[in-house]
Order: sequence, then C-alpha cells, then structure tokens
Amino acid sequence: MDYDLIIIGSGPGGYVAAIRASQLKMKVAVIERAELGGICLNWGCIPTKSLLKSAQVFEYLTHASDYGISISGDIKPDFSAIVSRSRNVANGMSKGVQFLFKKNNIEHIKGYGRLAGINKVEVEVEVEAPDRTRKKYSSRNVILATGARSKELPNLKQDGKKIIGYREAMTLEKLPESMLVVGSGAIGSEFANFYQSLGTNVTLVEFLPRIVPVEDEEVSKQLERSFKKIKMKVMTDSTVESVDTSKEKCVVTIKTPKGQEVAEADIVLSAIGITANIEDIGLEKAGVKTDKGKVVVDDYYQTSVPGIFAIGDIVHGPALAHVASAEGIICVEKIAGLSVEPLDYKNIPGCTYTNPEIASCGLTEAAAREAGYDIKVGKFPFTASGKASASGTKDGFIKLIFDSAYGELLGAHMIGANVTELIAEIVVARKLETTAYEIIKSVHPHPTMSEAIMEAAAAAYGEVIHL
Repeated sequence: MDYDLIIIGSGPGGYVAAIRASQLKMKVAVIERAELGGICLNWGCIPTKSLLKSAQVFEYLTHASDYGISISGDIKPDFSAIVSRSRNVANGMSKGVQFLFKKNNIEHIKGYGRLAGINKVEVEVEVEAPDRTRKKYSSRNVILATGARSKELPNLKQDGKKIIGYREAMTLEKLPESMLVVGSGAIGSEFANFYQSLGTNVTLVEFLPRIVPVEDEEVSKQLERSFKKIKMKVMTDSTVESVDTSKEKCVVTIKTPKGQEVAEADIVLSAIGITANIEDIGLEKAGVKTDKGKVVVDDYYQTSVPGIFAIGDIVHGPALAHVASAEGIICVEKIAGLSVEPLDYKNIPGCTYTNPEIASCGLTEAAAREAGYDIKVGKFPFTASGKASASGTKDGFIKLIFDSAYGELLGAHMIGANVTELIAEIVVARKLETTAYEIIKSVHPHPTMSEAIMEAAAAAYGEVIHL
C-alpha cells in the first residue's frame, strides 16, 4: 500500500483527521483540488466571521456617542477593503493548515479524488486541463470528507450574479442597495445581519413560522426583534415562488399568509441549506451505500465497505465544522485500534454569529416537554447584567432547562453579545452530568456575561438574586 490512510477533502473533518492520524504514526495523504482547509476556512466559517467583525466595528463607530465618544465627519464602510480583509484572513488560515501538514509529514495531493474500488483512489491531477492526468494510489484506509455546497431549488437557480449563494455573497464587487435573503438559518441570518448593518436594505424571507427555526422559540422571537430594530424586513411563513432577473433589479414573487407579494432587490441570496458532495466520488464503483443523499456509516464512520469511511457533511448529523472535526478524530482513533466512544450528538453546541449572537445545546423547551420531561426553566435577561449594561449590549438572555426530578441540565439557549464564547461551559457541564445545584454553587466571576448562566440556573429554582 502507498499509504495507511488517504483522505479525500481537507476541510475541518479531513485536515483534523489527517493530523490525528499522523500523530498515531500513520502514513497519510490528503487529496484536495482547491485551498487547504476546505469551505470552512476559505469560504465559510472563518471569512464570514471576518465580515461580521467589520460590520460590528462599523456599528460601534456609528454609535460612538452612546459611549461618550465624539467622532467628526461621515463614517462610511469601505466595502472592497472589508472583503479584502476577509480574504486575507481566510488565506492566512489556509497557510496555517499548509504549515500543519508540513509539521506532521502529511502529503497534499492536489487534484480531484474519487474511489477506484476497495483500497484504491484515483486522482485527476490537473482538474482544469482538457487532458486531465489521472493517477492511482492505494491505501489501507480511505476517509471521504468531501463536504457540501450551497443547495439550489428549481425556482431559485443561482447565476452567480443576481441570484447568488454564500460564496458569491463574500466577494461582491460593491455593496448592494438592496438584498433579499431566502432562508433564515445560520448562513442566511448572518449575511442578512452583515449587509443590513453596512447599509443595504435587506428583506429576510423564511418558509417556516419563525426565523432561525431550529432554535428555541424565545430565541427566534428575540432575534426577530433585534433585526427589526435595525430596520430589516422579516417575512415568515413566506415562500419565494419565482425570481425575474431580466430587468435591472430582481423582481421576486413571494407567497405570504396575506397573499402574493412582489419585491425588488439588487441581489437575491439563496441560503436555503446545503447539499452533500457525494456525486462523482466513486461510491457506486466501490459499493458504498447511501440513503437520502448521505453516506451510510456506523458509530465509528465505517461505510458499508470495510476500509472506507465517511465523515462531516456527507453523513447524517449536524453539518457543523466542529462536528466534522470530532468525527474525524473518532474515526481515525478507531482505525488505529484505540478505545473510543461514539460521539454524543445530543450534546453538540450550535452557534450563529449574528448581532446578537445565538448559542444553544441540548433540548429546547418545546422538545423537552414533548419528550415527557417535567421541567424547570430558568431565564436571566442581559438587561439585568452589569457587564452587559456597561458594554451597551443588553439585548438577549440565557435560558436553561432542567429535569425537575434529578436537576439534569437538558438544554441551554442563549442570545446576546459573545454568547458563542459561553456555550462551552454548558457542553462540559452536560458531559459531566452536572445538575443545577453545581451550576448555582459554582462561583462565576463578576462582572461578566457568564454570570447569567449561574443566575439562570438559580432562577429555575427560585434562588435568583438579581431579578
């Protein structure tokens, strides 16, 4: 065999799995036709956070007087500079992965990879050339980590100019006057927030009854209030039926609870979800089973074919970067013969980097009740937080859900400034099977946003101090 492990795809699942495999003394190669780091580092998680940080700085400057600071002259966003900074941040992260590959003796095979049977991988080395060079490699094990792409609907075909996906949304040549965003999940809400903050007139359209529909209902309502506060138009229970791009502006026909409505926008951003990249990677040739557009795997990411594994967005589970990384590590450690336990998908944090931010883990209040739990719910608003008041970021709250019988922490739902930095406390607490008592009796530093976690737990048991 040429290698102990070949990984197809270098995103957060692929490159993390490669590094862990190298640490376990495997000879590893990663096949990647584009930039190392995959979509997340280059066109997803990292560059979008850079864009959102620029929007946050702009928002601070426009509200400087709220903090006792006077700024003379007009404050305007330099959109091309914001985009350029985002690309530079992404490029720096990709170079970081290149460094890690060299440090860990991981070979990068540049090209398009696909299975060529059991223990065999074929690579198109020059994917842009008409006479593509094909090479074959052998490996004891292969991990498929090919990720996903922006999902398209028949009535919302992306042309890359007027109807765009998340990738084009990061590199527009100029700031549009108006934008209609279809889909209010993490991607849609983040871009809607970014563009509205910079001055674009944004309309956010969601098919379901509320925005960020996977979150707790109270979180959804709070985000909608925050969005409307910055003059964003939010349309729920609404469906985009067609988009006419023949005119200067896109003419969008929307079905709403009140009837049909027509809107105009310079750009329509389709953020309705993602589609797994499972086509043309040799699954059929190798005999790998799929179900509903995903690769079928066991608890340790073994496919239906021994020696072939799959992780990340192409398997069932949350399509999140940190989930793909965790799956990659578990997969590699199982291949190496270590004693490992399956990933607990009930204890996965989710984060949305809007303003205010959203972070959650575990059951929502509705899901806990539907599951038959007798629950205690504690909620602490940031309006009662000294740190939030001092920071000028009082929107939002922390909500904790406990099982009344044993005090088990069933779920946590946060919306507010920097709450994505707080959710890890909940993940660790749930991993350790912590009860409300331990949270209430654990001293939290003052003044911090994290105090709200302790206060929310205390509120559930009638012991809250600052409400």
